[in-house]
Amino acid sequence: MSDFRVRPVDSDDAEWIAQFIAERWGAEFVVAHYEVYHCRDLPGFVAIEQEEKVGLVTYAIAGDDCEVVSLDSLRPSVGIGTGLIDAVKAEAVESGCKRLWLVTTNDNMNALRFYQKRGFVLVKINRNAIEFARNLKPVPLIGAESIPLRDEIELEMMLGD
Repeated sequence: MSDFRVRPVDSDDAEWIAQFIAERWGAEFVVAHYEVYHCRDLPGFVAIEQEEKVGLVTYAIAGDDCEVVSLDSLRPSVGIGTGLIDAVKAEAVESGCKRLWLVTTNDNMNALRFYQKRGFVLVKINRNAIEFARNLKPVPLIGAESIPLRDEIELEMMLGD
């Protein structure tokens, strides 16, 4: 396990978040389920290891739902992603949310494995949803492991009781 801490994002993080998202997601914004999110304007948490920012999660709360908009770790398989998800989950519960949810792409086997191991379940496929994102930013036709990149998969975790 990595020696890191998690803290809420603050206004001083905005430029770093914009640059980090641009590097990791191909633009300063994220497109999911036909919505555009500017992550630097969202609440979130940063993972810090030896004063270096090594992970980020952003989220949006709407009613009883908390959506994980982005999740990235620069140190895979050492607990950073789990720590960030746990922070959002705690915030969602504290905010009275009943559901924590997110979307990932059909090619992202690592994400599908990660989220399911942490209690998320697959609930919906948005067929050909990636075409919308391709109209807004460069998104490859072929994704990880040479899988055609075209669909979004929605996962959720029910919170509370």
